[in-house]
Amino acid sequence: MATAAASTTLCFLSQNPAKTLHLSLPKLPLTIPKPSVPSITNFSRSFPRLLSSKVVPRKSSNPISCNSASTFPVSTKNYEFSDASSEVELRLQLGAYEIQSPRDIFVDANGTSLTIRVQHHGSPVTLIETNQLFEKIMPAETIWYIDDDQLVINLKKQDPALKWPDIVESWESLTVGSMQLLQGTSIYIVGDSTEINQKVARELAVGLGYTPLDTKELLETYAKQTIDSWVLTEGSDSVAEAESAILESLSSHVRAVIATLGGQQGAARRADKWQHLYAGFTVWLSTTEATDEDSAKEEARRQYLDALAYSKADVVVKLQGWDADLTKSVAQASLSALKQLVLSDKKLPGKKSLYIRLGCRGDWPNIKPPGWDPSAGDDLPQRAL
Repeated sequence: MATAAASTTLCFLSQNPAKTLHLSLPKLPLTIPKPSVPSITNFSRSFPRLLSSKVVPRKSSNPISCNSASTFPVSTKNYEFSDASSEVELRLQLGAYEIQSPRDIFVDANGTSLTIRVQHHGSPVTLIETNQLFEKIMPAETIWYIDDDQLVINLKKQDPALKWPDIVESWESLTVGSMQLLQGTSIYIVGDSTEINQKVARELAVGLGYTPLDTKELLETYAKQTIDSWVLTEGSDSVAEAESAILESLSSHVRAVIATLGGQQGAARRADKWQHLYAGFTVWLSTTEATDEDSAKEEARRQYLDALAYSKADVVVKLQGWDADLTKSVAQASLSALKQLVLSDKKLPGKKSLYIRLGCRGDWPNIKPPGWDPSAGDDLPQRAL
């Protein structure tokens, strides 16, 4: 297998009226300096590490942190976890550490972070260290105690309505937790590489239990020729029009992840073809030559200001290089960003559903009342729902 280049993924949440940034870096043979930000979801030392930046709403001066780092040296899962609605409980086995008194235990919880250490034969042992709890907690209400040979930690959730599948945000917990957040809303993967779109879409579909759909396969089956052949004989405009028709037919589908065409022949590359892409959550997979977090963010902002068609996406994931082994990491980063997007406005899935029921008229995100006709200009009521 070829050595993979370092790959950066920058998740850029562009849901109006706010935008959010999220950076993660899979741990591969690195050729660039590592940004000085914490790592995320590292269950064991042999697992990949991901680096994550702050999540920053575009029109707010208060950043939402999504930094993360996780270490479980005792075992990949040597704990018991339960969610009791308003709080979550974590139980860790202490039998192997010969704890003499509570003074041998250190517990620090804050926001989305949790650190647990114990003294063992005079030396500190880290049981858990993470900056990526599944969601935010109220640190002042953290309670811990010893129950026989178990350490019990009770963490108060900031959002009691959100069900935590596990204590940390991971691929497994995200795929389970996203079900309650997405509420069946489909996901569209856009970007200039059809191959990358396909791989990430399939990974997401398998993880979520959604139906994987691929406009390239659908178009080639319909036309009985390859996309390349179609472009040569009829031009990219013809392919884009045909894909737009496919997207219209898929817009009423739920629980699907749709991989779209990349390049000039793709409908998503054209600003006037987004009418039916708005029916689901869109993830833009975009390659970048940026070598650090700040330049990647600046590039994303510049592309948004340039009004590129792809900048209409809800989430932008920037990749510095690509290797198929990164597929799950990119899919996880996409889900993490979509999770933050929906948590910032839990009405979004319902709003997407309403947009579909009203006929995908292109009036996203300011949905107009029933009876509004986009071709009628301002003659009919323009009040957004």
